[in-house]
Amino acid sequence: MGQQESNEQARDGARGTGRRALLGAAVLGAGGAVLGLSGTARADARHAGHGIKSLPVPTIVGHRGASGYRPEHTLGSYQLALDMGADIVEAGDLVPTKDGHLVCRHEPEIGGTTDVADHPEFAGRRTTKLLDGVSTTGWFTEDFTLAELKTLRATERIPANRPHNTLYDGRWEIPTFEEVLRWQEEQTRKRGKQVWIYPELKHPTYFRKLGLGLEERVAKVLRKYGRNKWNSPVILQSFEPTSIQRLNKLVDNPLVVLLSGASTRPWDFVETGDPRTVADLVKPAGLREIASYAQGIGPTLDLVIPKDAAGNLTRPTTLVADAHKVGLILHPYTLRNENPFLPANFRKGTDADAYGDVFGAYKAYFATGIDGVFTDQPDTGLLARADFVNG
Repeated sequence: MGQQESNEQARDGARGTGRRALLGAAVLGAGGAVLGLSGTARADARHAGHGIKSLPVPTIVGHRGASGYRPEHTLGSYQLALDMGADIVEAGDLVPTKDGHLVCRHEPEIGGTTDVADHPEFAGRRTTKLLDGVSTTGWFTEDFTLAELKTLRATERIPANRPHNTLYDGRWEIPTFEEVLRWQEEQTRKRGKQVWIYPELKHPTYFRKLGLGLEERVAKVLRKYGRNKWNSPVILQSFEPTSIQRLNKLVDNPLVVLLSGASTRPWDFVETGDPRTVADLVKPAGLREIASYAQGIGPTLDLVIPKDAAGNLTRPTTLVADAHKVGLILHPYTLRNENPFLPANFRKGTDADAYGDVFGAYKAYFATGIDGVFTDQPDTGLLARADFVNG
């Protein structure tokens, strides 16, 4: 082993220890009670200093802001999530522009989240592309400069479920990642309390093939704002494990691997011929591997408590305990108040815009020992946490 390689491994090891200490502290309950941490992790957590250690558990993450009330990934949505008291704001599903800027959109296709279709000057940009193996028609951020995207305005993505949110269509523009970091700094200063964000890198393999690698761009921006350290208030996440591995070498931020349905394969695995599915990754061996380069996982809620054929919750899996055993935290996604998004046994009526028994659903998921949850309605999540903690 050469000295340079040895030094790089030592630095990577230090990064892993620092990040794991920081995120490991998130599983500390009130009064220092520990949920599923080893003695080593507990010791690390005690030396973690400031950071997620200061956040309540279960942590409430505002999913794309307060997207149950405002069009997602807008400064209006982020601000409302923060005003409601969300512990962390998922400010940024990051996708690039034609000229290499990072902007916040749920997907690179923006026909469903902006008013681009109302702009005749962009009619010729509508096209069909293969996005992670899926034929997708619309307008794509990588075909627009930042200046062009700034002429668009955000709209509600799921108006059938959230017709009230359409009131705010056209109010906010598409934010850049740099604007989000400046907003984070401003809000931290105004509130006298650190604001945390939780950006996601979207479709990294797809964009790398286009010459628009996300990881390097994210790292460059974070370094510019001094938020690339192990205790920086920025957690990075991706559905592609190799993207997280690449980030692990570029920044020292806490890192989280997102996990979709058990039978699915991460797209980077498909591209490289890795035959493993998410079901393999959530086995003890898979979790141990993830823990070697990441500090947490963001599983779909069905990996925590599966549903039966009728859509009702069944018994929890061992995922929470297995992940905690290797020092990983779990921030599953996504709890929403509306009936169609809830397990069948927590729905009330059939109205797609009506709320079900979401408090009952929160109680069931919190009881598994998860360390936090993404939610479209942070205020509801905070009330549910108070019920659970005071129980």
